[in-house]
Amino acid sequence: MKVLITPRGYARYGAKAQKHLESLGLELDINDTGSPLSSDVFKAKAKEADAIIVGVDQIDADLIDACPHLKIIVKFGVGTDNIDVAYCQQKGIQVERCIGTNANAVAEYTIGMLFNCARMLSTNVSDVKKGEWKKPTGVELSNKMIGIIGFGHIGKLVANMANGIGMHVQVYDAFPIPSEALELCKAKQCTLSELLQTSDFITIHVPLTKETTGLIGMQELKTMKETAILVNASRGGIVKDKDALEALKHKEIKAYAADVFEDEPPTKEGWQQELLALDSFYLTAHIGSRSQESEINTVNRATDILYNFFSSLQ
Repeated sequence: MKVLITPRGYARYGAKAQKHLESLGLELDINDTGSPLSSDVFKAKAKEADAIIVGVDQIDADLIDACPHLKIIVKFGVGTDNIDVAYCQQKGIQVERCIGTNANAVAEYTIGMLFNCARMLSTNVSDVKKGEWKKPTGVELSNKMIGIIGFGHIGKLVANMANGIGMHVQVYDAFPIPSEALELCKAKQCTLSELLQTSDFITIHVPLTKETTGLIGMQELKTMKETAILVNASRGGIVKDKDALEALKHKEIKAYAADVFEDEPPTKEGWQQELLALDSFYLTAHIGSRSQESEINTVNRATDILYNFFSSLQ
């Protein structure tokens, strides 16, 4: 049985886990190049695989049809928007996720970005390095209202961290939220409209689906306070980036920080560069989940999923 493993984190932190899978007689093809595999290389390797541990590589219907031996796909993370899950189900291919392994890393990133935007930290660091001794006046997080869109594992962690800072927490989710969860997180449930209108800080923690694509566009941005700070550490496409550009230019909101973008990486010209040039826009290279701890957790979870799957076949 052959296993293709593409995430770079597995090569970096998976030495012990690798031996665990090899004890079952599995043949591992691990991407140890330090770079993402090209589309052609990924397709060529996937054709021979019985299992794939995948990061951001695209697994669509055409690729699935070209993989006659494929039995299981494990997402090295949570979001499966790069995998045609419905077609996998039709073909009898199991799709698993590493739920919760990077949740703390994403929550800490989110809180870090709240501080960064509120105090203009990275902008001021850049100014000082350029010889500009500017002293911007920011705002504090304590006693401010944070609105959390999506109240899953990450949303709950963000709520608890925000409580520790002394923030007031309100949450929106498309699914019912048990009262016990709200009590534990000292949170109030509200509608999306109410959250957008009354929050000082807004964070997004929902998957990219048909329903959440374009969830935050110009209408929603105009609904927010002019002093609002928005953080998206979920998926590109949930916020309409071009609308965010217009909202920031016209000061509809104070700042927008994103770890994700509709087209990653952004192009080097046009409106995307205009957005990047704004001091009120902060973009990181999809690093929210990338901590040593989360990488190790995800390696171990992905390994356990495959180990249990192939053990059951023996």
